[in-house]
Amino acid sequence: MTTVPFTKMHGLGNDFVLLDERRNPTPLDPAWIARLADRHRGIGFDQLVVIDADPELDVHVRFFNADGSESGACGNASRCVAKLIHGETGRDRVWMRTGRGILEAVRDGELWTVDMGRPRLAWDEIPLTHDCDTEAVPVDVAGLPRPFAVSMGNPHAVFVVDHLESLDVAGMGSMLERDPMFPERANIGFVQVLDRKNVRLRVFERGVGLTLACGSGACAAMVALVKKDLVDGKATFQLDGGELVLAWDGTSGVRMTGPASIVFTGEISAEYLPGDA
Repeated sequence: MTTVPFTKMHGLGNDFVLLDERRNPTPLDPAWIARLADRHRGIGFDQLVVIDADPELDVHVRFFNADGSESGACGNASRCVAKLIHGETGRDRVWMRTGRGILEAVRDGELWTVDMGRPRLAWDEIPLTHDCDTEAVPVDVAGLPRPFAVSMGNPHAVFVVDHLESLDVAGMGSMLERDPMFPERANIGFVQVLDRKNVRLRVFERGVGLTLACGSGACAAMVALVKKDLVDGKATFQLDGGELVLAWDGTSGVRMTGPASIVFTGEISAEYLPGDA
C-alpha cells in the first residue's frame, strides 16, 4: 500500500487527524488507530476523523477516539470537517452525515456554527443501565451533586459544581466514565456557572482523557444548565483551550460556534499502515 495523506487540525486544542476515504481508502483497525494516536510513536490526536463520500450530502464522517473506539459525534471535529470542505468547494454551508445524524455547519467569518441536533434525554437513549431521574443520576461522589445525563450522539454526565478549579477532573473522570450506570461509558463534564451568560467547563472524554475542549460536552452542559434555569439561551463557555458560544432554545438543536484550524498536512508511511506494522 502506498503512503496515505492526512490533515492535522484542531478546534480550541482538541486535535484531530483527518483521513479522506474518498481518495485513499484505508483499512481501519482499532489497534492501529490507537497506535497512530500515540504522541511519541505516531502522529498524536484526540480523535481520528474519517471522511467519506455520501450520495445525498457533502460528506459522511466517522469519529474514532484515541483508544480506537468509535464515537457518534464530535462538535470540534465537525467544525474542522466543515472548514476542510469549504476549502475544497467554497461553500459556506456544509452538510455531513454522522453517527449523531445529519449535521449542518455554517461559516460565520473565521468561525463555524454547527447545529448538533436535539439532545436525547430519555434514559434508554443516553443510554443508562436502568430508568431513573436523568437530571440527577444515582452516581454519588462525595462533595458533588448527582450528575445530569444527556446524549448528544455520545453519552454525557454533567456535574454542576461551585469550584471547578479545585477538582481533580482527570482522576474523577477516569473513574466515572466506567461507572456501571453508563453501559457505553460516558463523557464526564464538570461545569461552573460564572453568571447567566458565562460558564467554565472541563471534560474528561471517554476513550481519550482530559481534553483542552469538548464540543459535544459543551452542548451537553448547555442542555443541563438551561434545564436547571442557570443560564439564558445563549452562553459563552470557557474551556482550557479557548471559548465556545452555545445556544439552545430548549426544544430545537443545540448550536455551537467556534474556530477550526488547519495545522499541517503530511503522509502516513507505508510501513506504518494497518497490516504492515
